[in-house]
Amino acid sequence: MLVLEYKVKGKQHQYNAIDDAIRTTQFIRNKAIRYWMDAPRELKIDKFALNKYSTELRSDFTFAAELNSMAVQSAAERGWFAISRFYDNCKSKKSGKKGYPRFQKDCRSVEYKTSGWKLHKTKRRITFTDKKGIGELKLLGKWDIQSYELKDIKRVRLIRRADGYYAQFCIGIDVVDIQPKTGNEIGLDVGIESFYTDSNGHHEPNPQFLRKAEKSIKHSQRRIYKKVKGSSCRKKARKLYAKKHLKVSRQRIEHAKKIARNVCKSNDLVAYEDLRVSNMVKNHCLAKSISDASWYLFRQWIEYFAVKFDKITIAVAPHYTSQKCSSCGVIVKKSLSTRTHNCSCGCELHRDTNAAVNILNLAKNRELSEVVSEPCRTVETRGGHPRINATGVETATLLGVSLVEQVLTMNVESPCL
Repeated sequence: MLVLEYKVKGKQHQYNAIDDAIRTTQFIRNKAIRYWMDAPRELKIDKFALNKYSTELRSDFTFAAELNSMAVQSAAERGWFAISRFYDNCKSKKSGKKGYPRFQKDCRSVEYKTSGWKLHKTKRRITFTDKKGIGELKLLGKWDIQSYELKDIKRVRLIRRADGYYAQFCIGIDVVDIQPKTGNEIGLDVGIESFYTDSNGHHEPNPQFLRKAEKSIKHSQRRIYKKVKGSSCRKKARKLYAKKHLKVSRQRIEHAKKIARNVCKSNDLVAYEDLRVSNMVKNHCLAKSISDASWYLFRQWIEYFAVKFDKITIAVAPHYTSQKCSSCGVIVKKSLSTRTHNCSCGCELHRDTNAAVNILNLAKNRELSEVVSEPCRTVETRGGHPRINATGVETATLLGVSLVEQVLTMNVESPCL
C-alpha cells in the first residue's frame, strides 16, 4: 500500500461541511462502542454486527444518512479496531491496562472507501458526492497521482490539522525498490546524548527539536490565557500554538525518515535494541528527552525501508548490552553518568559504541535461515526467543484494516528524499 497526501483548498462553507462529516464519523464510532458495551455477551458482537448497526443509525439519524454509506461503515470499523485491540491485549495477557475502548472526543478525520467521491480527469481536483455538501476541492501537492489508475485508489481520507485540511489517497500497489547488496552490517544504539551510535563508532547528532522550540511554544501557550474565553483572538492564539507543535512533529518524522533511509540503503543488515519506550518514559527525569528523540518512530521507518529495499532488520533484547564488554564478554558495571567503557582486557571504547557492537554481535549470532529463505521479513527477539514479524506496506486496508491503523504505523515518503 502507498499513501499519497495532498493539501486541499476550498471555501469556508466546504471546510464547515468537512467538520460536520468528521463529527458524524465520531458519532458513529462512539455509538458502535456503546452498542458493544450494552449488548449481552450472548450476541457476540463482531465487525459485521457493527457494520449492520451503522446501517440502522443511518435510518435513525438524518445527519448520519447524509454521510456516504461506506464512510459510515468505515467509522464503525474504527470502533471495532479499538474493541479488537482490547481483545488481543487480553488474550496475550498484557501487563497493566488492557486498553478498554473509550469514547472519542477529538476525531480529526473522515474516511471514504471506493464511493462517495469522484476524481477529476486532471486528477488535481476531487469532488465528494454525498449529501454533506463538501463539493469540489482543489488538491495542492507534488505527488504524481496521475501515474496510478483510478481502480487502484482504495480509500480517501480527509484530515483536519492545525494548518488546514488534507486529503490522503490509499493506493493498492506494492512498494518495492530493491537495492544492490553492499555487504555491510551495522548495529545501532539509540540514546539521548547522540541520536544513535553505530558499531562503526559514528555518533549521529541529536537534533532536539522540542528543546529548541520549547521557548517559543511556552510563549505562545501563555498568550492563550491572556485572551478572553470564547473570543476570536483566543482561537487564533490556540491555532498558533497548535502549529508550533505540528512543526515539531513534522521535523521529527522527516529526520527519522531521512536517517532510516540512509542506514537501510547502505547496509544489508541493521540490528537495534527491542526497547519498550512506553516503560522508559515513566522516568520523569528523562521522559521529555526520550520523547523528543523519537526512538520508536525511528525504528518504524527502519523496518519500513528494510522491507522496501529488501534488507534485513533484527531487534535484539537490550539486556546487558551496555555493561557487557564487546571484546571479551565480561560484565563491566557502570552507571549512566559513566560514558567510557574500560575493561581489564584492554578494551576502551565509548559506552554507546560498545553497546552498538554488542547489539550487532547478538544479531549475527542469531540463526537467520528463516529470514534468508523468506525475504522482506523482520526478526524480533524478546526474552531471547526469535520471532518472525512481517512488516511493510503490503499489510493494509484491503484485509479489513482501517486506514487509521495504517497511517499510525506508516507515513508517506517525502518527495525530497
